[in-house]
Order: sequence, then structure tokens, then C-alpha cells
Amino acid sequence: MSRGCYSTFVCTALLCASPALSQDGDIGTVTPERLEGMVKKRPYSPYANRASPERPLFGDTHLHTAISFDAGMLGTTLGPVEAYRFAKGEQLIASSGQPVRLSRPLDFLVVTDHSDNFGLAADIVAGAPNILAVPEGQRWYNMIQEGKGFEAATEAYMATAQSRLPEALNYAPGTRPYRSAWEQTIKAADAANDPGRFTAFIGYEWSSNPGGNLHRNVIFRDDGALARQVEPLTTVPPLGTSDPRGLWEWMQTYETKTGGDVLAIAHNGNLSNGLMFPIIEPVDGKPIDRAYAETRAKWEPLFEVTQIKGTSEAHPFLSPTDEFANYEIWDKGNLDLTVAKTEDMLEYEYARAALKNGLKLEETLGISPYKFGMVGSTDAHTGLAAVEENNYFGKITPEEPSAHRMSNVFQTGKAGSFAGWELSSSGYAAVWAKENTREAIFDAMERRETYATTGTRMVVRFFGGWDFVAADATSRTPADAGYTRGVPMGGNLSAGPKGVSPRFIVMALRDPIGANLDRIQIVKGWLGKDGKLEEKVYDVAWSDDRVPGADGKLPPVGNTVDVKNAVWTNTIGSSELITVWEDPDFDPGERAFYYTRVIEIPTPRWTAYDAKYFGINDVASHIPMTTQERAYTSPIWYTPKG
Repeated sequence: MSRGCYSTFVCTALLCASPALSQDGDIGTVTPERLEGMVKKRPYSPYANRASPERPLFGDTHLHTAISFDAGMLGTTLGPVEAYRFAKGEQLIASSGQPVRLSRPLDFLVVTDHSDNFGLAADIVAGAPNILAVPEGQRWYNMIQEGKGFEAATEAYMATAQSRLPEALNYAPGTRPYRSAWEQTIKAADAANDPGRFTAFIGYEWSSNPGGNLHRNVIFRDDGALARQVEPLTTVPPLGTSDPRGLWEWMQTYETKTGGDVLAIAHNGNLSNGLMFPIIEPVDGKPIDRAYAETRAKWEPLFEVTQIKGTSEAHPFLSPTDEFANYEIWDKGNLDLTVAKTEDMLEYEYARAALKNGLKLEETLGISPYKFGMVGSTDAHTGLAAVEENNYFGKITPEEPSAHRMSNVFQTGKAGSFAGWELSSSGYAAVWAKENTREAIFDAMERRETYATTGTRMVVRFFGGWDFVAADATSRTPADAGYTRGVPMGGNLSAGPKGVSPRFIVMALRDPIGANLDRIQIVKGWLGKDGKLEEKVYDVAWSDDRVPGADGKLPPVGNTVDVKNAVWTNTIGSSELITVWEDPDFDPGERAFYYTRVIEIPTPRWTAYDAKYFGINDVASHIPMTTQERAYTSPIWYTPKG
């Protein structure tokens, strides 16, 4: 076990062009000779000339507003303008009529309304003449008036996905209402963007669902001058496609046409029924090739590993020895629960398995399509990026705080159903960017210097290198060693000195208004010389002077949660953890990846806060009332020589 100091600050010994002191203490001229000495000598101030990210920025890369038909038709009234105001810290009145505010403003937000049928929801809800003139439109309008908005939205979604939508209701690219909704999205983001203080990205969600959820969130680095030169890609032919390769082609076309920059984040994979991370391409049934791998790696640097519809880091079936794998798991079926989940699908839905399969694909193709970083986001359809456990405003407006939302049926189908209590209060994206601007945050996303959290705002750093020493964990500027002698999360380690194993600086600082830390773990995956994919979870730093048992397992941290009153105390755990860890099982000939998982002490889950607030005394025993929130960093990859 290792504990130590922690700082979010970093510094590098870069050239300083300001006046310097002469040897006798007077301000002297910076001569070429003295300039050379200044370059070699680090400034006294460890914070001078910082050129690396200083702190993580927290945000949401996946939020829906009333523009999305499965939000607007379910009662959401907040649009993109209100979503950005809320993310900046303003108190609003939620669509359910309740006042709501974040504990602290976010640093950035991407409004990602569904590109299919931009603008349709507003016209259905308003009963526009062109809507009521069509039997389906009249039907959906009536259903909304009868309080059956969820059913109406589901019907509209399936009609769109199956190309059954009447022509009069097909709000496709090129139509006036579609262009109007896209313009509304662009204007809201550009108006809310405040470089240095708050970043508002232009974005949308491409919502392919060919039997399983293959959604992607598309994010622009650019402002409206470039973004309005195109219209979002939809999933309905002939203008759209449900094939991700079509999305990548659209992205390339955008960049070629405008000179802009765009990326996509793959949606939480647990509802894809084995389609999110294929080995066999689902469109043509052939093994994925180098072209697929190169293109996917280029356009999709990040994966959304946790959100309101569960977490897709690991699954207990795939990782039976990982005691923390069974966390907020959704594994009953596909997105609309029309097809039940089978065990053979799981390998192609979860991040850890995809990263492992990526090692094998890299061995054969020369590149991994699944070399992605991690982010979390909400996927809330309320316009509210509110996912702290004690401030959870639900997935959709009917799931905003109420005495019955735990017992509501959220989704149902042939494969089963999901109840309201199964929804997760998750998550946020943390980005190590040099400044709070579109350009800096986007660039950090592209280099994968990101991590996911389940809603907590803990600070996590992770560096890999070959010559880190224990003293690096006792510095108040450990990131200095991390950046100057290693690579950060999302980076690549090439082969090191002979006989040396990789070493990692890993550090975590608790959320200032959150829970203490239980432990830091490093998850390793590797491709053995026998061709088998392996994994192992190492406890590398932990609290409270616990000692691993004979089986190597660390005893639980304990539990201070008073469920009845929905409170806990920070009398266990640590406020900060840091260590330098060396891989004890390293083989220089084996491809590998490493990522960090940081786990908090137990705290009340949102269900406990609901029970307390609404006076619910008979919560069913199968409903979890506590949680251990966590963070997942982007991996660091090791590639052997040759």
C-alpha cells in the first residue's frame, strides 16, 4: 500500500523570455550565454512556464433537449439555450416544474440531439397542421395529450428506424424544419461559448440501431461558420445510413469541404447486443480489415463507458475474478428490448474486452480499431446534466424526481423490462486540457487525455514511463515527472531499456464535496505469446492501512452509510492516494494496455436520497441503496519492438 502527496499542478522547464537577475542580484540583460543557462536551469517557481494541463475540466458530451423527438415528445420543454445556461450553473425550472441547479457549474457541454427528424417533436407536440393532416401524426399528438408520450416516441422512433415514416413527417436534411432545428442548435452553442470560462460545443447524435445500439455522438471543434455548411447525417436512406462507415465518410467529407475538425464518441456499448466492437463486421459478415481498423481509430478516439443506461467497463461474466466488475450492469437485451442478450454478445460490448481484442487485431492488422480513451456522460433527455446522486434528475422528464420513479417501468419488450431504479446516476467526462476552449478540449479528446467518472468530480492522473522512482510520489508536482519522463493517459509506451519493467505514476484526489477514496487499481490486459488474451486487476494504493489477505485480495474499506437518513461520513478512506507502481508480471515481448480505476468509499445511491426525501419506507430489498462511485482513465498502451 502506498499513500502520499498529490497536486494537480504541473510544470516544465521551458524557455522564459522575461528579465533575469544578474549574479549580484540586479536585474540583468538576457544575453545568449545566460539564455542558454536559463534553458538548462529550472525556475525556482515550480508553476512558472507551465505548458501542460493543470487541472481536469468536467463536462457532458451527450445531452438531449426538447429538439430530440424522444425528449420533446416525453414532455421535455428545455431547449439547447436552457441546457447551456444550466450547465453554466444557473438555476432553472425543470420540465416537471421543479427548481434545479448544479452543485457547481460544469466546464463544458455538448448538446447532442438526435439527428433523425430534427424539429419533428416540437411540431407534433404543438399539433402543427401538417402533422395533424397525417393519421400517424394525429395519433401521436393524441397519445401525447393522453399522457402516453413515451409510447408515441417509441412508435415514431421505430417508424424512423424501419423507414416507415410517412413522407409528410420525414423531417430529413434539406427540409425547412430540419435546417431550422440545426440552426437553433448551432446558435445556442455559439452564443453560450465563453472561451476561458465555459466551452459549448456544436454536436449531434447519429442514432443507428440495426438491431442494437450503434449510436455515436459527433462533436465539432469548429464554430457555426463551418458547422452550418453541412447538415447532420441521419440513419434513414437515401440521405442517411445505419452503417458506421457511412458516418466516417460523412466526417471526412465535412473536413475536406470546410477545413474543420470533427470526432465521434461511440455510445455506451451495453445495448448493442454484440455489435459495438465487432471482430466480424456486422454489415457484410466478413472479418474486419485494416481499412476498417484505420478508419475507426481515426474518427473515434473515445468511448462512452458510463452513463444513465449503465456502465460498460467490465462484466462479471467476462471478468469473474474482478470483484468490482458487477457495477450498474444492463445486460437484458438490445436498445428496445426486442432481442434478449446472450452471453456470446457480451465480449463485443464492454470496454475491457474491446481493448483486449484490439491487441490481437493490432497484431494481425498492424493497427487496433479499439484504441480508445474513456469518457462518461449523461445521455439525459431532460436538458439537464444533473447526475450527482443527491441531485439526479433522471433520463427523461417522466423520470424526474417523484415518489414513484423508482417503481416506474422505464422500458419493456420481449427481452424483459428495466425499472426506474435500474437507471444510473452517471456520468461525466473529465478532460486534461491546457485551457477551457473548444480547441484545447477537443485536442485533448483527440489525444485521449481523458477519463470517465460516474458523476463524482475526483481528480485522477495517470502516467507511464520507464524510470519513475518512489520519490516522484512524494513531490507536490508529480505530473512534472509524468510529462517530462513519461506519457499521460491515452499515450503510448514504446519498448524500454532491456530488463526494465514499465512504471506508472497514479494519483487521485477526492471530489472536494464528495466521498473519500477506497483504492486505486490498475487494470492490465495483454496478448500472451500463446495468442491468448489475459487480464489482471492490481490494487496499487489504498486507504486505512489495510493488509491484503492470503488470497491477495484487499479487505473491504467498510461502510458508514446511514441508508434511512441518506448520509455517510468520511471517517474511512483517504482524501488522496498516490503511488509509483511497477508491473511485476511484465514481458517485453507482449502487447499490453494499462488503465486506472479509482473507487470511492460507499455512499448513498440516488434511490436512498429519493426514499429519504419522499418518505418511502418500503423500498424493495432488491433495489440497491448504496454505491461506490468511481473513475476510469484512458489506457496507456505498450507495444513491443518490431
